[in-house]
Amino acid sequence: MRWSTQDAELDRVLGGGIVPGSISLIGGQPGIGKSTLLLQVALNWKGKVLYISGEESAEQIKMRADRVNQQKSQTFILAETHLEAVIKEVGLVEPDLIIVDSIQTVYTSSLDSAPGTVSQVRDCTSMLQRLAKEQNVPVIVIGHITKEGSLAGPKILEHVVDTVLQFEGDRHHSFRILRTLKNRFGSTDEIGIYEMMQHGMIPVENPFKIFVQEKNNLSGSAVAATLEGQRPMLIEVQALVGNAVYGTPQRSTTGFDLRRLHMLLAVLEKRCGLFFGQMDVFLNIAGGLRVTDPATDLAVIAALVSSLEDLTMPPQTCFAGEVGLSGEIRSVQRLEQRIAEADRLGFEQIFVSESQPTALELGTKGIKINQVGHIQELYDQLFG
Repeated sequence: MRWSTQDAELDRVLGGGIVPGSISLIGGQPGIGKSTLLLQVALNWKGKVLYISGEESAEQIKMRADRVNQQKSQTFILAETHLEAVIKEVGLVEPDLIIVDSIQTVYTSSLDSAPGTVSQVRDCTSMLQRLAKEQNVPVIVIGHITKEGSLAGPKILEHVVDTVLQFEGDRHHSFRILRTLKNRFGSTDEIGIYEMMQHGMIPVENPFKIFVQEKNNLSGSAVAATLEGQRPMLIEVQALVGNAVYGTPQRSTTGFDLRRLHMLLAVLEKRCGLFFGQMDVFLNIAGGLRVTDPATDLAVIAALVSSLEDLTMPPQTCFAGEVGLSGEIRSVQRLEQRIAEADRLGFEQIFVSESQPTALELGTKGIKINQVGHIQELYDQLFG
């Protein structure tokens, strides 16, 4: 059994909703939107919620609540850091959901150390876990992160909780990505996408508007049909190839594995006769997304060649294929979902591997499916 948070993106990341008696940990950079998101969850929850804040006063939280939600709710705010007092209040309120903001500010009087120390964080998390299991009440805990981007505190903190979520994104931009790092009750492949607005975190229903900008007939841009968990998405891959000003050419990526870029450049040189040895190569996944799907390879290859030759891509074209070391284009999983999403968004053609046995059968809608077996064949069809 799962309880809905009334947030479609958060439910997707959790695997369909929050499990009663579970304890979840959410981390992210300061100002990324963790407290805002969980306050929205509290205000939209259908039962009683106890929101424990160790960083803000009750008046400050009330001001933020009025900004993000004008509806009535059964949210009780407790500005308290003493965990024993928190547990006593839980017995009085009998909430259906407990939110702790944040675990580094809470302390137990059974230890003499200061709040935020390793021993305090470990013991407080264990006490909250016991509370969740005994009362069958879900608990969501906010955790600080270090400058390296990992969750602050002992590693046992992540072992104790059932689910670990992480907010990603640039605080200077409006879009946020909620990613699952651990989930005992579901998949860790799903992501949630939000936009930070004046009135709170708004779920993004159509990521295509974020990750693919309007085409301007410029070289070095290609669209990849990728998957994040069960969700098909179209993303824009941008490449810039130019003559190296200094002796050693630069290789730089944003949102893509640098080692995989080196491999794809070597394949292009060996199998296509295109030379990048004296060229600076910059690769960017638009929108701040980080991709690991190997099906993005084909779009990366197309963007690199387009920038090198300074030739534009055919309009409304996307790609889905993995590239091997011999230059062959390999099949990818769940191709039908990728094609359906590209067709829904109005793309006219998609390039896939010729080894996909059912690819032509999937092309029953408006999109044209081009099957190619080698990157040289892709080059010939795209640029002649």
